[in-house]
Amino acid sequence: MVESVIDVEVVYAAIDRQVLLKVAVPVGTTLRAALAESGIAELFPELDLVACPVGVFGKVIADPESRQVQAGDRIEIYRALLADPKEVRRLRAAKAAAQAKARDQ
Repeated sequence: MVESVIDVEVVYAAIDRQVLLKVAVPVGTTLRAALAESGIAELFPELDLVACPVGVFGKVIADPESRQVQAGDRIEIYRALLADPKEVRRLRAAKAAAQAKARDQ
């Protein structure tokens, strides 16, 4: 009996580089197992593939240990944000307001 395999992609973007790997995995493989199969941990040793958040096509998957991959899935590994986007916007707006006030005086 021939085991069916499907093709998926695994992507990760570090600060200095990004990688897209094409991986053939057996039907029924979970997201976490596909990550392990991809070999991405060897390229990025700092990644904790057991705990890192992952998603498929931009949607975070709450339980990657049980979610099975489907043919053509793009599995994305997310890293922690360096700065909160809301805080950055708030600081930018405050700086712009301060500059506008200084110009008006």
